[in-house]
Amino acid sequence: MRVSSATLLSIPRFASGGLAFVDIETNGGPAQRASITEIGIVQVDEDGVREWSTLIRPASRIPDYIQRLTGIDNDMVADAPTFAEVADEVFDRLEGRLFIAHNARFDHGHLRAAFRRAGLDIRPQVLCTVKLSRRLFPEHRHHGLDHLIARHGLAASARHRALADAALLWQFWQKIHSHFAPGHIEQQVRELIGHPSLPPHLDAEQLADLPDAPGVYLFYGERNGHASLPLYVGKSTRLRSRVLSHFAADHQSDRELSLSQQVRRIDWIETAGEIGALLKEAELIKQLQPTHNRLLRRNRDLCTWRLSTDMVGDWQLELMHAADLDFGRHDDLFGLFRSQREATNRRRALARDHALCPPLLGLEKHTPGARCFDFQLKRCRGACNGGESPAAHGLRLIEALHGLKLESWSWTGPIGLREGTTLHVVDGWRFLGSARSEDELADVLERGRPAFDMDIYKILVKAVGRLPVVPLHAVPPPAGAAR
Repeated sequence: MRVSSATLLSIPRFASGGLAFVDIETNGGPAQRASITEIGIVQVDEDGVREWSTLIRPASRIPDYIQRLTGIDNDMVADAPTFAEVADEVFDRLEGRLFIAHNARFDHGHLRAAFRRAGLDIRPQVLCTVKLSRRLFPEHRHHGLDHLIARHGLAASARHRALADAALLWQFWQKIHSHFAPGHIEQQVRELIGHPSLPPHLDAEQLADLPDAPGVYLFYGERNGHASLPLYVGKSTRLRSRVLSHFAADHQSDRELSLSQQVRRIDWIETAGEIGALLKEAELIKQLQPTHNRLLRRNRDLCTWRLSTDMVGDWQLELMHAADLDFGRHDDLFGLFRSQREATNRRRALARDHALCPPLLGLEKHTPGARCFDFQLKRCRGACNGGESPAAHGLRLIEALHGLKLESWSWTGPIGLREGTTLHVVDGWRFLGSARSEDELADVLERGRPAFDMDIYKILVKAVGRLPVVPLHAVPPPAGAAR
């Protein structure tokens, strides 16, 4: 079937192979597994408009809530082909065409991952109709497919079925060409596919001033109609490059794909350098508890082992909690553990790896002079029954603990770590804050010391070896800093 001249005008000049309006349905699984359940494609070129769709048998079952949403159940796909069996046909229908989808990163990401598993590589130019709608109709806040249906009077035959949704995109494409000149739309399309790939709900204007400098960036999702839900906090010495890298490879990472679908707003904070970025990242993650950050969580049960001697001079390990002593002021602490269970497991590992006696480490009850179970298994050298002297066992314990020793605080008071024009103020391995002027420094010193934090400690121990240390008595402001 030949298409009308108006339809031909709607095909951008650079899309010589034509257009492919694409939609997929999945079982809710990640792109890195075979989760596609249906593919729908509407091809538009000088030869006409052609519709094609097929069900796909996924690698795992379709959950009930997905069945209710799409109407595709497990019986329907039981005898359907796998993606590998139709990969060549899908490839031929997409190759050389402008790939157009709603929330295109999702559809393109799943399809490209499926093609890779089938031994094929496809790299089409990709256009997201969410972004295009936002460009053409900036006065509207929402650009989901249901909003486009209502706004433009699109005829929806069946929502959440692949071919029906792909056909809706073709209708939308025709509608916008009745409102705007083809040249205007082509210009917007060129700009969109030429820009770095961004999440569908993120306005590119938010990144216009993003610097390629050290700092921390924050991704926010939607909560109660506002972009205020903390999703992710990250740091980089080159903010712009790092932020854009999140959105350049989402088809390779399910986590990145999920993040890109949720992000609505990006904020950032510039820092003096890498150490400032690390400290601010750790602070914000604990403060905001973003949903996509897995590390640097709060450590309320932080504990360590204290090496001491009992009344007869034998070495022993005593479990100490962060709330009970000043971690930075002691020289006999070993290891940092987020829980008592983690500390006990490390103690067991020390006994196993260094042939230390479990009863003497407090891991088992022991009758004086009796052989422990590990001695019978030849995993203890006999300190429990006189086969090894307490002194020799104690020396081996000290050697085993050597790599776990905590750095003690070497200064009589707070210090500043100079990074550029900034002083990071530290006392007893606690981070008090950063200052760029005398007034800011006075404010930081008046705040008092926060609780000991394991992640901050690890950052600061390394920073002391990299940044100039300034004892904070009558400290002049950093060179070039604001007064």
